[in-house]
Amino acid sequence: MTGKRILMIVGDFGEDYETMVPFQALLAVGHAVHAVCPDKKAGDAIATSIHDFEGQQTYSEKRGHNFALNANFSDIDPARYDALVIPGGRAPEYLRLNAKVIEIVRHFFAHNKPVAAICHGAQILAAANVLKGRTCSAYPACRPEVELAGGVYADIAIDGAVTDGNLVSAPAWPAHPAWLNQFLAVLGTSISHAGVRQAA
Repeated sequence: MTGKRILMIVGDFGEDYETMVPFQALLAVGHAVHAVCPDKKAGDAIATSIHDFEGQQTYSEKRGHNFALNANFSDIDPARYDALVIPGGRAPEYLRLNAKVIEIVRHFFAHNKPVAAICHGAQILAAANVLKGRTCSAYPACRPEVELAGGVYADIAIDGAVTDGNLVSAPAWPAHPAWLNQFLAVLGTSISHAGVRQAA
């Protein structure tokens, strides 16, 4: 397998798991991942939030880790990347207001490159106007954005994911196994397991 160059757009108070887990998992299987945030550079950090489901009518939010960026947003040329990852949390609320973020997202769809979005990441997709006619999962509170953008909201289990062409989406971090598995398939990543010999 030849590793892909993957861009991850993150921001302050993005969801901790949805930032850390895909970043580390994609590195672990041999891909290069550049995590960037508008107005920040390599070595800067974003603050993450931990969102949990604790029985209330919506998720709870607690302060998460500091996540270090490893590339400069100002230097990003989307043509140099093979795929895009958009985590959820609160960050998409403000990231979607950045014109360059929107331009980057549109590039990946215009060139049919793999895109993985989870949870509130769909807010950025909706703002980029790339969801028309596409099936997209997201956190249930983002259903109006998906549908108002002309997308078909995938009402699936919290641990499920859906692939529509180059787009892999999921409702929240419990879907990581399904979401990452489907994204790796779209990337063309093949993982094989050697036989395990049991002791006599």
